[in-house]
Amino acid sequence: MQKTRRFIAGAICPQCKAMDKIVLHRNGGQQQRECVACGFTDDLQELGAAPELATRVTPQSNAADAVQTVTLIDLNKDNST
Repeated sequence: MQKTRRFIAGAICPQCKAMDKIVLHRNGGQQQRECVACGFTDDLQELGAAPELATRVTPQSNAADAVQTVTLIDLNKDNST
């Protein structure tokens, strides 16, 4: 069975420090990285999806229910009377 290998642009080998020599492939369901320059291999642990960061444009469950009062002030009005 042929391995599908993908080069990772900008990756640096942790052993020989060569850049752009790291490939990713699957070996028996486990994802591995391999340096084609020195032969270094390493099993990678797959991470789950990262939670979305809360920003002011990310809808929040409580933000839609919150009510805020806004008071408008006329700066051109003469307040001396």
